[in-house]
Amino acid sequence: MEQVPTSPGERPEETRAPVEGVHPATGGTAATATATLSEQGIVTEWSPEAARLLGYVPSEVVGLPAVHLLADDIGDPAPRVPPGQERWSGTVALRHRDGRRLELGLIAHRRVTTGGNVRWSVVTAVPGEPGPPWAEPLSEWAFAQSPFVLAIFGEDLRLVRANAGMKRALSLTEAQMRGLRLPDIAPGPVSEETQRKMRRVRETGEPQHLDDFVRPSGAEAEQGWSTSLAPLRDSDGRVRAVSLAAHRESGAESDRRPPPAPLDAAAAVARIGTTPDSARTAQELADVAVPGLADYVVVDLLEPVPRGNEPSRGPSGPVTLRRAAARSVLRDSPESRIPVGELAVHPARSPLAQCLAAGRGAVYGADDPALARWVSEDPAAAWVNEYGSRSMMVVPLRAAGVTLGVAVFSRHQRREPFQPKDLWLAEELTGKAAVGIRSAPRHPREHTSTMMLQRSMLPHSLPAHSALETASRYLPARGEAGMGGDWFDVIPLSGARVALVVGDVVGHGIRASATMGRLRTAVRTLADVDLPPDELLTHLDDLVIHLSADEGDPEGGDSAAGIGTTCLYVVYDPITRRCTAARAGHPPPVVVSPEGSAYLLDVPAGPPLGLGGLPFETIEVELPEWSILALYTDGLLRARDHDIDEALDSMFTALLRPASTLDAVCDRVLTTLLTHPPDDDVALLVARTRALHADKVVVWDVPPDPSIVGQARRDATEQLTAWGLDEAAFVTELVVSELVTNAIRYGEPPIQLRLIHEDTSLICEVSDASGTAPHMRRARIFDEGGRGLLLVAQLAQRWGTRHTPVGKTIWAEQSLAGL
Repeated sequence: MEQVPTSPGERPEETRAPVEGVHPATGGTAATATATLSEQGIVTEWSPEAARLLGYVPSEVVGLPAVHLLADDIGDPAPRVPPGQERWSGTVALRHRDGRRLELGLIAHRRVTTGGNVRWSVVTAVPGEPGPPWAEPLSEWAFAQSPFVLAIFGEDLRLVRANAGMKRALSLTEAQMRGLRLPDIAPGPVSEETQRKMRRVRETGEPQHLDDFVRPSGAEAEQGWSTSLAPLRDSDGRVRAVSLAAHRESGAESDRRPPPAPLDAAAAVARIGTTPDSARTAQELADVAVPGLADYVVVDLLEPVPRGNEPSRGPSGPVTLRRAAARSVLRDSPESRIPVGELAVHPARSPLAQCLAAGRGAVYGADDPALARWVSEDPAAAWVNEYGSRSMMVVPLRAAGVTLGVAVFSRHQRREPFQPKDLWLAEELTGKAAVGIRSAPRHPREHTSTMMLQRSMLPHSLPAHSALETASRYLPARGEAGMGGDWFDVIPLSGARVALVVGDVVGHGIRASATMGRLRTAVRTLADVDLPPDELLTHLDDLVIHLSADEGDPEGGDSAAGIGTTCLYVVYDPITRRCTAARAGHPPPVVVSPEGSAYLLDVPAGPPLGLGGLPFETIEVELPEWSILALYTDGLLRARDHDIDEALDSMFTALLRPASTLDAVCDRVLTTLLTHPPDDDVALLVARTRALHADKVVVWDVPPDPSIVGQARRDATEQLTAWGLDEAAFVTELVVSELVTNAIRYGEPPIQLRLIHEDTSLICEVSDASGTAPHMRRARIFDEGGRGLLLVAQLAQRWGTRHTPVGKTIWAEQSLAGL
């Protein structure tokens, strides 16, 4: 079979073999060429080394503008230094006196003379003679003999290199560790967290830091370790590996390293109690406190929550608490043994029960007997020892003299114990949360039912996907009805694609929430059959019309079966980097390019759902990798203190500002646009695009000849070997054999086979020009066929059919977990 380009006009990228060894050291004797420039760019000093480098003696240069030294064949080569910047560096093309063009790396330092004049000192290295014969392996020696722990992990996060420090720290040889992931080498929470951060380095190219280090199985935790993770890039700038560097800090060094940014008390308190939902208020308390105040926070409320007006303290004896919120610097809060919403009974002598009985907060050290007693009596406290809690605060939630619950603040990543000022801040935060929880609507059963219904229907967490990084926020409208019908979703599709959807049902209350649930389920069902965005909205429009006919509202109540609902549906393909979108009366999405521009995607406007009679149209655009898509409901733009145009400008500004995470982007957008509790529901979904490059996708043309099936299997197996997925070869051969055979036997040419390698899955696709979809059937005992698709369904994690404008694609996806 002939391997074909993975995108129009593109041949598959050559796979570059890993380069053994390291880059040679410079070696030899070098000199430093220096020049001094005035603030106006006039050369005021010129060293002998600069004269040797460029051929100009000082008398030919001093007093002239430095731009005269720049090469003539570049348009505007003069570097631009932002005001206030103290240093500039970059590569500049200069002209030698004999006419040669020299591209030199320059560093310019700004300094102010005693007379107050600004001068720029420009330096560059002048190459010397070749170095001694031992200069080349210096980098290799530095890696192998460094006193620090050093290791290199490949793109699949499996260990490639380990130095002597790594081998000593884990008591393993490099050969024993090579090819293994960190959790396989040294299982434990620190390894899992380190691998999660390595995955983030690989995906974003941003360095990560961890105040800990992995240790051998069974070894006790050791304090004072610091681990840094950094990307290793090839000449094209692509991340090819991740380096790990760890060292044991001295006490002074540990003290010098800056802690997380401290919380601003006023700003933190203002972020708590933004909604009438008591569960949301509890979560806001935890979110605000991590990581600025603590590494791990849980909020537990008494069951039932006291509602009386008489001042009281918490109960004495064992206490029953319901977990209301949890937040940790570690992903998914692994410390919490009690799921949010579940009840737990804590012993009478536990810090939680003692805090509720006393009605005041307390600080505990790592060696406090009360903590040891709690761990021995309460299985839910096992995290204290497992994660090495170094300091803990337990603070009651009290409002108007009534104790409502308790919050636990722990530090197990940072070393600084809690101080009295931290306890004061924790009491301020819990006090604000208690006021919000106590003043939450108590009477309307509909309000509670609506909250529970809406919360159960919205995604509790967004699925991880190789095509997109996502984050979301939802804020209900103020008032007794609270939540309405806004919703969002992230839906994995076939072929490594992913769908983003945001919708807005008219009205508030339980009816709007129920309608939202119906429509969200319908969107997921229609997305599962891979309908294009315009066809999906057409089917959704028909559904709303039928529902309104069955459930007509003669009194014109809110959102009769969803008439007037708006919806935006976007599909992103990481292989082609194409984005397809259609909308039904919904605001268009915002796109932020990696270069720093923001604009509204020009999606053709369609009518709201349920009106019928008008078609929906799609737009298809190509997005650069690392673009940001922001989908939102109109409640975000309807603030009381500005119009829509001002709101859009503010949104663009908030999206353009650099942020470390998409969660930070969401928070910035909300705080920028919402200066008061919203009058309408607000849903915000933000996604950053990724790309599956040509080395992760391979396509073959398949002749319509049954004898070619064996070749198709061999091609697929060879590709899996190139990807390091030999363990998936058996299942892949069966899937390829069945799908290719069916395409040749029942389909029409042209036929193509495509393999897609994602981080956690392997996708096999076979396309042909026939529109007839296969159906799985149960073969009888003596039937010669009919078992192929049944085999595929049993072996694959999921499979299906995707219709295209020129035929169909049958796909099967395997999980790579554990391979």
